Amino acid sequence: MSLRNTTSSYGAVARALHWLVALLILVLLPLGLVADQWPYATAGQLAAKAQLFSLHKTLGVTVFFLALARILWAATQPRPALLNGEKRLESTLAEAVHWLLYVCLVATPLTGWIHHAATAGFAPIWWPFGQSLPLVPKSEAVSAAFSGLHLVFVLLLVLALGLHVAGALKHHVIDRDATLRRMLRGDRAAPAHPAPRHARPAGAIVLTAIVAALGVAALGGAFAPEAQPPQTAALDDVATGWQVQEGTLGIVVRQMGSEVAGSFADWTAAIDFDETATDGTHGTAEVTIAIGSLSLGSVTSQALGADYFDAAQFPTATFRADLLPGPDGTYLAEGSLTLRGVEVPVALPFTLQIDGDTAVMAGATTLDRRTFHIGDSQAADTTLGFDVAVEIALTAHRVR
Repeated sequence: MSLRNTTSSYGAVARALHWLVALLILVLLPLGLVADQWPYATAGQLAAKAQLFSLHKTLGVTVFFLALARILWAATQPRPALLNGEKRLESTLAEAVHWLLYVCLVATPLTGWIHHAATAGFAPIWWPFGQSLPLVPKSEAVSAAFSGLHLVFVLLLVLALGLHVAGALKHHVIDRDATLRRMLRGDRAAPAHPAPRHARPAGAIVLTAIVAALGVAALGGAFAPEAQPPQTAALDDVATGWQVQEGTLGIVVRQMGSEVAGSFADWTAAIDFDETATDGTHGTAEVTIAIGSLSLGSVTSQALGADYFDAAQFPTATFRADLLPGPDGTYLAEGSLTLRGVEVPVALPFTLQIDGDTAVMAGATTLDRRTFHIGDSQAADTTLGFDVAVEIALTAHRVR
C-alpha cells in the first residue's frame, strides 16, 4: 500500500487524513449544537455544558491542525485527476466544492479558536498551551465578531459537506466510476483523456459564496455583541470631599479552573478624608455600585441572573467604611458591604499617594461569594471558586 498519491490514486496518508477529519467533523457538528442548547440552571447542568464545550473546542483545534496537515500534504502530492473532467460545469463545481471545503476546514475551527481566546472564562481547551492567542485581545467586540464568523463558516461547511457527499454518491451510484473507491480503498483509476483544471472559475465561485454569506450575516447583525438587558440602576450624585476623576472597580472569579476578570462601569464614591487622623480615623467613605453595570466576559448575563448577583432584585451594593491608618504608611477601609441584601463586615487595605489636591488610591481584598448567597447552586469550588478578588484603583481630586 503506497503512502503517497499518484495521478490515478490516493495514497494511505491522504486517505487517512481525509477520513479522520471527516469523522471529527461528523462528531463536532452535533456536539456543538448539543453544547449550545444544553441547559445550565443547576450546578450539574453547568458543569456538563462546560465539559461539552471544552470537548467541542479541543476537537475543533485538533481539526484545525489536521486540516493544515492535509492541505500541506496535498500541496506536495500529485492529485488524481477528476474522472469526469471533460464535463466542464460538473468538474468546475466539483473543484469549487473542494476549495470551499479546504477553506472551511481551516476557517471554521480558527474562527472558533479566536472567539474562545477573545472571551474571558468558561470551558477551557484541554491542552497545556494556554487559552490565549497572540494578537487576540480579551474583547467583547472581537469575541462577538468571530462568534459570528464561526457560525457563517459552520453553515458553509455544512453546505460544502452536503454537496461533497452528494457528488461522491452521484459518481458511485449514477456514473458508476471509481471516484469514491479511490478514497475508500485506494483504487487506481485514471480518466480516459486528460482532464483540464478549472481553478479560476472554481475560485470565483468560492469567493462569491463566502462574500455572500458574510454579507447576509452582517445584515442580520451576526457580528455585533449581544445586547444586554437594561438592568443598570441610575445612581444619584453624591456630596464628597474628594471627587473621583477616574477609577476602576474590578473583580476576578475562577470558573472551571480559569480566571475570569470583570469590572463595574457605574459606581459613586462619597469620600471624606483628611491626611491627619482625628480620634484614630482619617475619615469615611461610602461607595455605591450599580450591579447591572457589571461586565464579566462571556458569563455577564449569567452573573447578573437570579442565582448570582440578581441585579433585577438587588440593583445596587453599598460599602460603608471608616478610613483608618494601617501599617507602614498604608491605610485600611474597615466597614460593611451590603450586597444582595446581605450585610457583611469587610476590611479593605489600600495605599494612598497625595500630591497637593490629587490623590491616587489602590486597594484589594477577597470576598467569599457564599457569604452573600451568590451562586448557591454551584456548591463545588472547582466549578465556581468560592473566593472573589476585589480590586479598586482611583484618582480623586480634593473638593474645596
